[in-house]
Amino acid sequence: MKNILEAKNINKYFRNPVLFHVLKDISFSITEGEFVSIMGKSGCGKSTLLYILSTMDTDYEGDLYLGGEKITGQSGEELARIRNEQIGFVFQFHYLLPEFSVLDNVMLPARKLGRKSFSQIRKDAMNKLELLGIADQAHKKASQISGGQKQRVAIARALINDPKIIMGDEPTGNLDSKNSNIVFDIFKKLSLEEKLSLLVVTHDLDFAKRTDRIIEMADGLIIDHHSKMEEESL
Repeated sequence: MKNILEAKNINKYFRNPVLFHVLKDISFSITEGEFVSIMGKSGCGKSTLLYILSTMDTDYEGDLYLGGEKITGQSGEELARIRNEQIGFVFQFHYLLPEFSVLDNVMLPARKLGRKSFSQIRKDAMNKLELLGIADQAHKKASQISGGQKQRVAIARALINDPKIIMGDEPTGNLDSKNSNIVFDIFKKLSLEEKLSLLVVTHDLDFAKRTDRIIEMADGLIIDHHSKMEEESL
């Protein structure tokens, strides 16, 4: 299987107010279509790692590869392009623009990228909303839909540029169990049918157990990897 994301010997230090070694020699890879969760107690370095993997934090040691290409050391401008084109983000809070319609929110990253015509972007955005079962909400303002629907809109927005990987930081953290299950099922479908890779930081053990693999962190280290197949054979 093709590696979509690969981290090699990632180390991260906070230097103020005192030197603190946050991430210690982190190495792992994610293959095409793999759905991986990262778990660990608060403060173990999960979110710090996600910021590095998503190219938002460039102050680290080690090497990062996306789609087989080394992205460590690229200029800020190039990293912004890579982020917009190849990585989709879903956060705990949806960050939708409340006065914009659902459709306009989904279209934004593609309009920013400027690769396609307005009509093509609009069509793509409707297709993504269709995929997530909320096309009927397209013309409502983002402020008028429910929390679960907002998170689905955020996923549609993350998908609009057909990224190589979706990264999520507690994407079900604000949702009830019914909506958490809906989001999980959407992610699973994307990994199976669209061959999309997913990396999700979560505190939700039930969510994590259903992903292909759990990367467990403690004190800035990866302490364990368990895949679903291993768990099923125990």
